[in-house]
Amino acid sequence: MIKLVVGTKGSGKTKTIIEQINHAAKTTSGNVVVIEKSMKLTYDIVHKARLIDVDEYNIAGGEMFYGFVCGVLAGNYDITELYIDGILKIVGRDFDKLAQLLDAIELKAGDSVKVTVTVSASEEELPDSVKKHL
Repeated sequence: MIKLVVGTKGSGKTKTIIEQINHAAKTTSGNVVVIEKSMKLTYDIVHKARLIDVDEYNIAGGEMFYGFVCGVLAGNYDITELYIDGILKIVGRDFDKLAQLLDAIELKAGDSVKVTVTVSASEEELPDSVKKHL
């Protein structure tokens, strides 16, 4: 299952996701993984959540990012929560490709991993293929 946190810059998406991450890290019986571009959340999330900076792995584009997410999920079967902050900074603003990526990640995560993604765009900008994850 994928859930999107959508809003324009400065609308509070990051604050919302930080609260969700910290709550999940305290309550889940599995592992919490956070993927972002840069390490801006380092001091905001609890140390129990695993923070991964895609810049360290030179990830660019949707296909590379999908492979990276698959590798993260394959490397740890105990992941119950996966958070992706600022997906458009990683994969670009092509919403059709974003929809395909979200569908592929949702399929890979299945029912065992809850995936939450921040999208820095207004809800009106998003096509229905992306909105279905709201």
